[in-house]
Amino acid sequence: MKSVVLLSSGLDSSVNLYEAHQAGSVLLALTFNYGQKAVKKEIEKSKALCEKLKIPHEVLDLSFFKSFQGSSLINQSLHIPGQKEVQIDDLSASQKTAKSVWVPNRNGIFLNIAAGFAENLKADVVVPGFNIEEASTFADNSEEFLNSLDKSFSFSTNNAVKTKCFTTRLNKTQIVKRAIELKVPLYDLWPCYHDDESWCGQCESCQRAKRAFEANGLNFIK
Repeated sequence: MKSVVLLSSGLDSSVNLYEAHQAGSVLLALTFNYGQKAVKKEIEKSKALCEKLKIPHEVLDLSFFKSFQGSSLINQSLHIPGQKEVQIDDLSASQKTAKSVWVPNRNGIFLNIAAGFAENLKADVVVPGFNIEEASTFADNSEEFLNSLDKSFSFSTNNAVKTKCFTTRLNKTQIVKRAIELKVPLYDLWPCYHDDESWCGQCESCQRAKRAFEANGLNFIK
């Protein structure tokens, strides 16, 4: 399997990078700079992961995303929900906080760009990092979304690029377990929505990762 991997250095995308590396040849890992608050850390950590695995890495500048100022991931004046605002076991609360961090058509744009690179490189698949835990609040994390893209890519790419995600049916705890099996350097990832010296532990992404780490007997921050 020849692949192009979408890599943010978060838990899901990093595990998928290692899975794709084990399953065949990763021709390219793509990291997107779309003006997100954690962009510097995401690029730094993604680059290090690719150097470790000797995988070509490219950072793409998507500066037009600055127009999407309704997202707290992009708009510097908007607060990213954290601490008690985030209730990861309450679906209605999670749906509310998801609206704050939603970036319009982000995964649709990312995967279509990646499909273009995959066609050019004659890769078979594009590999995003999704999970079943967040698919209930983010529809673009679901298998249904990926199936729809497969159909679309059959028209838009000459080699009928497919999507392949190794974690769509796994929750975060299962993903951390798989990361341990794959020897993913968990403490060298960046699951956080912020760009501080260490993971904040308070945003939704950190809280989900923290629970998954602890369920596997690991401290969240080493």
